[in-house]
Amino acid sequence: MQQPFLHDLLVAVAAPSQAWSAADGQIRPSGAQGVYHGDVRVLSRVEVCVGDVEPEVLSAAAAGPGTVEVVAALRSVDEAGADPTVRLRLRRRVTPDGMTEEITLEAGTGRSVRVPLRVTVGSDLARMAAVKAGAPTDARPVDVTADHLVWTGEGVQVTVAGPGAAFDATDVLAPALVWDLEVSPGEVTTVRWELRAESPDAPVLAGASGAGWSTPVVESDDRRLPALVTRSLDDLVGLRMRTRFAPDDVFLAAGAPWFFTLFGRDSLWAARMLLPLGTELAAGTLRTLAHRQGTTHDEATAEQPGRILHELRGADLELGEGTVLPPLYYGTVDATPLWVCLLHDAWRWGMPVEEVAALLPALEAALAWMTEHGDADGDGFLEYRDTTGHGLANQGWKDSGDSVQWRDGRLAEGPIALCEVQGYAHEAAVGGAALLDAFGRDGGDRWRAWARDLAARFRAQFWVHDDDGAYPAIALDAAKRPVDTLTSNIGHLLGTGLLDADEERAVARRLGSPELSSGYGLRTMATSSAGYWPLRYHGGSVWAHDTAIAVAGLVRAGHADVASELAVGVLTAAAELGYQVPELWSGDARGTVPAVVPYPAACHPQAWSAASAVVLLVAFLGIEPDVPAGILRIAPAAPGPFGRVRVTGLRVAGRDVTVDVAADGSVLELSGTDLRVASGQAEDRQVGNPQVGDR
Repeated sequence: MQQPFLHDLLVAVAAPSQAWSAADGQIRPSGAQGVYHGDVRVLSRVEVCVGDVEPEVLSAAAAGPGTVEVVAALRSVDEAGADPTVRLRLRRRVTPDGMTEEITLEAGTGRSVRVPLRVTVGSDLARMAAVKAGAPTDARPVDVTADHLVWTGEGVQVTVAGPGAAFDATDVLAPALVWDLEVSPGEVTTVRWELRAESPDAPVLAGASGAGWSTPVVESDDRRLPALVTRSLDDLVGLRMRTRFAPDDVFLAAGAPWFFTLFGRDSLWAARMLLPLGTELAAGTLRTLAHRQGTTHDEATAEQPGRILHELRGADLELGEGTVLPPLYYGTVDATPLWVCLLHDAWRWGMPVEEVAALLPALEAALAWMTEHGDADGDGFLEYRDTTGHGLANQGWKDSGDSVQWRDGRLAEGPIALCEVQGYAHEAAVGGAALLDAFGRDGGDRWRAWARDLAARFRAQFWVHDDDGAYPAIALDAAKRPVDTLTSNIGHLLGTGLLDADEERAVARRLGSPELSSGYGLRTMATSSAGYWPLRYHGGSVWAHDTAIAVAGLVRAGHADVASELAVGVLTAAAELGYQVPELWSGDARGTVPAVVPYPAACHPQAWSAASAVVLLVAFLGIEPDVPAGILRIAPAAPGPFGRVRVTGLRVAGRDVTVDVAADGSVLELSGTDLRVASGQAEDRQVGNPQVGDR
């Protein structure tokens, strides 16, 4: 069994539903193709034919959020001649509870044309995990009523209806909707059918109406930038979800098709990246995760007091090789400090004070988790270890089994203390201290001291050397030895306060080296490592969010030149991939391949990949609000990589802000805010004292 490829499939999403088709728009019982609702494939087949002949597709593409359009020629019913004069237009729109297809027929013939239209459907009600594993599935027989085709099972009821259609259920595994149509020249004939799926016990629901963030108007000398932002925000609309236990709050599902649910780390990063467009999504994400913050010890689910969950599902998730995750699983080392970081950043961007205050008990519990449970052996570092034998072996963002390895290719043995997690923890401690101080709660001094000690320990234990100098190791292994592979993880350290200026300079130099910078973004693993392979999931590929995090940190650290190279690389890849930024792509160097090489099993859309567009947009503008202090700082990169950039609709403290920055970094306009505008970055950058500056 092999995981099916996704790179050449068309997708339309409207959480918790999604539809995956071949490039021609047909959904065939093959691979990952199908219509899904939650974690169940509710239709495994949707094939349109005229008689027994498939339409000849001329165009098939996304046409806005949740929508795909297909234009095809119908030469089997056409007149003789070179010109195709009968055509079919199919508009597929995915909705949270299913899907509708509208099929329009047009003729430019000299006479009316008979079109025997047939839509064959089928359902295997396969679980998502089985599809992802490439396991064989069997079609289920249909029940036919006067008005519907019906399938029931796996906690879902699926109904298909087509006004004006006859049902042909001669084959109960592949029933069809049939129309016998006559299309007159110059007229339009349209039929419609719809799918509805009901899953009353599913843990996730559709997001509330409205995007939940500002939709900015972007102008740039580099026209690829507005195109990327527009497509990315369209994709994110389809990923909005709520949970049954927190139905008033919206978060972003991690990605389609496999991760179409709440993920602690992914949902937090995506919300953090979208903060320049408003704090509503951040607030919803924070509250949703706080609702299920750990309160007890449970080895089976990896729950611990104060811990933020990793993943929410409707049933056990079997990942193969004995890995089985329970429906509510807490096995992640980074979601808890990232939750604190998001709360702090959202406060700085203007999240209402009363909403921040309501989350302070969860903040204190999350901070306590870092020392009481996240540091299981008391050495001062956050580390992870699966104690069950069936949980995730690696519990950082690179969670594949071979993601933490030595430069010679040997796998590191756990417990593992990842380098970037120490950066998150440092930032959480200092940011958490600022929140505690500002709201008159105890503990700020303790957490600042802990952060200082962490930085000193990190400096003493994580740095390694090779012929090109010093760099941070990816991790410490069970014996507290620094695992010496050079990886993109070090980019996450920038801007967290963990490194001093000289250390940031060393990291920036490595990030810009040919070992890591591919010309299409940042490789996850350096080419000098024995385990490097350009199509290895976490061992040489390029991830948009990973590069974007490094870009933002590099700009804040004063290394805009390296940041620009990486950002332009991602923008180049995005353009070559049609602007729907996938989960990852190949680490092949630009210029060694004719175009960026897709990672064939990459999810798309992916929340933090799409949200990375906002990071690329905002990072070089140098916008850093400190709403509690009444200050908006601006320090554009000079020169910026995209030429002149003007953005209307950034949102600070609930107000729309316009920023216009010239190619040389000069500020042409900054309007729409009542905060005091200051030039240059704060010395504390993201995580300092809220009293910096005057109101």
